[in-house]
Amino acid sequence: MPSRYKYTPMKTRPDGKRVFKPTIYPTIPIEDSDVFIYPKFGDRLDNLAHKYYGDVSLWWIIAKANNLDEAHIGLEVDKQIRIPIDINPILNKLKEMSY
Repeated sequence: MPSRYKYTPMKTRPDGKRVFKPTIYPTIPIEDSDVFIYPKFGDRLDNLAHKYYGDVSLWWIIAKANNLDEAHIGLEVDKQIRIPIDINPILNKLKEMSY
């Protein structure tokens, strides 16, 4: 199972301890390739990320695209959500924004 911190860079403090740098996620504009779905009962962001991207750690893309906070686990079945399909530009922008 992939690490949820796979895309989070590390830094080393002056005392030698390694820590994760804060992650600032990029905005995700609507694209023609996006898919809009109504979640089924029990769907979660990590399950949808696995279904559409093959990687549960990319749940944050769906969360950011739908203005959901990271603590949001259950999805409302009567509320349509957007699934960005072309994620390469999103991941590239995330790498550019890392410091």
